[in-house]
Amino acid sequence: MDDNNKKAFSGMLSRPADIGTDPGHVVIPQELPILTLRNTVLYPGSIVPLGIGRPKTVRLVEESIRDNGLVAVVAQRDPDCDDPGPSDLYEMGCAASLVKLVKTGKDNFSVVVRGLARVKISEYTQNLPYLRARVHSVEEPNLNPVEVEALAMSLKKAAREVLKLIPELPPSAAELLEKVEDASVLADLIASNVEASIEEKEQVLETSELSARMRKVLELLTRQLEVLKLSNKISSQVKGEMSKTQREYYLRQQLKAIKDELGDNDESDDDLADLERRIANAKMTEDAEKAARKELKRLRNMSSSQAEYTVARTYLEWLCDLPWNTETEDKLILDDVRKILNDDHHGLEKVKKRIVEYLAVRKLKADLKGPILCLVGPPGVGKTSLGQSIAKAMGRKFVRVAMGGVRDEAEIRGHRRTYVGALPGRVVQGMKKAGAKNPVFVLDEVDKLANDFRGDPAAALLEVLDPEQNHTFGDHYLDVPFDLSKSFFIATANQLDTIPAPLRDRMEVIDIPGYTREEKIAIAMTHMLPKQLDNHGIKPEQFSITPAALEKLVASYTREAGVRNLNREVAAVCRSIAVEIADGKMGPFVVDEKKLEEILGPEKFISEMAERTELAGVCTGLAWTAVGGDILFIEANRMRGKGSLQLTGQLGDVMKESAQAAMSYIRSAAARLGIDDSLFGSWDIHLHVPAGGIPKDGPSAGVTMLTALVSLLTGIRVRNDIAMTGEITLRGNVLPVGGIKEKVLAAKRAGVTKIILPERNKKDLADIPAKNLEGLEFTFAHRMDEVLKAALERMPTPLPEKAIAPAVN
Repeated sequence: MDDNNKKAFSGMLSRPADIGTDPGHVVIPQELPILTLRNTVLYPGSIVPLGIGRPKTVRLVEESIRDNGLVAVVAQRDPDCDDPGPSDLYEMGCAASLVKLVKTGKDNFSVVVRGLARVKISEYTQNLPYLRARVHSVEEPNLNPVEVEALAMSLKKAAREVLKLIPELPPSAAELLEKVEDASVLADLIASNVEASIEEKEQVLETSELSARMRKVLELLTRQLEVLKLSNKISSQVKGEMSKTQREYYLRQQLKAIKDELGDNDESDDDLADLERRIANAKMTEDAEKAARKELKRLRNMSSSQAEYTVARTYLEWLCDLPWNTETEDKLILDDVRKILNDDHHGLEKVKKRIVEYLAVRKLKADLKGPILCLVGPPGVGKTSLGQSIAKAMGRKFVRVAMGGVRDEAEIRGHRRTYVGALPGRVVQGMKKAGAKNPVFVLDEVDKLANDFRGDPAAALLEVLDPEQNHTFGDHYLDVPFDLSKSFFIATANQLDTIPAPLRDRMEVIDIPGYTREEKIAIAMTHMLPKQLDNHGIKPEQFSITPAALEKLVASYTREAGVRNLNREVAAVCRSIAVEIADGKMGPFVVDEKKLEEILGPEKFISEMAERTELAGVCTGLAWTAVGGDILFIEANRMRGKGSLQLTGQLGDVMKESAQAAMSYIRSAAARLGIDDSLFGSWDIHLHVPAGGIPKDGPSAGVTMLTALVSLLTGIRVRNDIAMTGEITLRGNVLPVGGIKEKVLAAKRAGVTKIILPERNKKDLADIPAKNLEGLEFTFAHRMDEVLKAALERMPTPLPEKAIAPAVN
């Protein structure tokens, strides 16, 4: 029951036992002070406490108590009026006696008044300091005693029913009701407690004829009885529909039941109607629309305060926001595509050719599925930015999702909606972000995926990157198939070894090699400088850099497969010029080699080829790393000892075995190599690979270590312009190795002019652009004798024939 209904008839509890006594023995003066009331009406026989605070009202009460204690209590027409005048008051009021005055605060009082008789105001005789008026008593004729008796019975009956519907009231209220015998007092008693407006209560007060007044009171009481009955019905109805866990939306269910009673219950509010419109306009698949409408039906029967309401609504919004049937139109003019790709990236011809091929076939066959490429190369060569250029060239949306460090399968396929805070996986989130079902979708750093007890993300990607399956990709959150077959997936990686074989098998792998010095100079001039000048607010006519300075910048301040550090150094040069311009210096500014060194400091990288190989026992090798190729120097030294071999430089087991195999071959062929066999028993040999803080492993340094050892033991230096790679056997054969492209480019960046490769690696040079091979001289070796002949400044003089070990051919 609401608070207002609980208060109904509460005034009965304070009604005195002599309430039915006739107040007629009190003589009502012809003139009385007027006490105004807000939001209530005083009836004869009622005892009511009133709070007063207006100064004029306080003075009125104090002077009346000193006089005869009588006032006329009149209700205000407007309860918000703070200083009512005669026109603001009703004409009918109630003469009352002031029973008690209590001070409740500094300027506040509480006065208890008892209604005596109805009075009507004839005229006002005083306005200040408070209102006074001439009044006369109103007769209360009883023209139909029989009807009055019947009305009294009806009033008592209705009042009893009302009291039953308010169980909070004590039994004494019903007992008081039964004690009232006077019909006029009964009518006024009920009128003073019934729920009604001020206007309705004033009408009861102004109705002097008893039967008419009782009918008005009965009408008000009957209305309240119906409201109480309906309220109880609603409560019962709601309680029957609710479980113990649903009591939090009790009030909303009450409102729903009220609407049902009034026949004014709308099936959905504006919010749900908007969702229904979005479902209709989303062009979902049949399965998706069926799931959406089923969830919407559940949502209509929920309260918005339920936790499940938010979950269901979020799910529907995801379904409505996904691009089920929205596609962008591909640009199929191949010349325009070539121009955009060439403007954005220097080189990378293999990738550009593949994009043009796809669009050519797409032009001939409209329903072609999107390709799935994997761009593999060292950092900074433009794999991710190439994806942006491809999207721009094709006129498609671009989405990038970082895969590095992802170890939860749910990151790809989404969480089931039973989990708190569940969301779709990154693939579906990317499709929503794109707003089209055919974006260029870059999965960045797929070689750095991890896995743990939460599942294997690489396994989840198998469906995403399989053209035969991804047209019905299943996200755990959506729980309906989503078509990914129109998307152009591009995965990027620094190395293939860490990508699981089944995932690698689903992608078309395109190697992106590192850049040569000439390519970096071209990239810096055509791409980086214009961009950095614009970023730093420098006009092209204010700045220039000499070719020699640019070449020095590339060669002496960066050493990487990509161009990220080069871009940072170019930005540093531009910042320095920007400072000079901001200081008011006049241009144009020309950066030459001297100015470059003033800006960037001393050279960071100096060619060590000649310096490192000027002594015997040092040889230059080629290595493959995850960030591209690199050169490494292998150093050998000897000292008096017992013939032991010491290996340092954080070498892995395979590399250590290569060193031992090289030593075994040298000992077996010592005489032919001009090495005294007695050295092996009286000298210790130390083999070291510098950069000892970096772990190293693999068999491809075998020929380099053998050459360094031969150089040490014969005293013949290795050529300072040569580098090599290859695996060796105990019999001196040279076996092929991997990473030839990266190694060759690293050699070219380091200024190497001659490269020794295994003979069976000759075919790998076909993967390297011809311009990157310019200036390089290759020796393809099958045996170590061929390697030593090309690497050493001169071949060692063999010892006499008798010293040659017979086991070696």
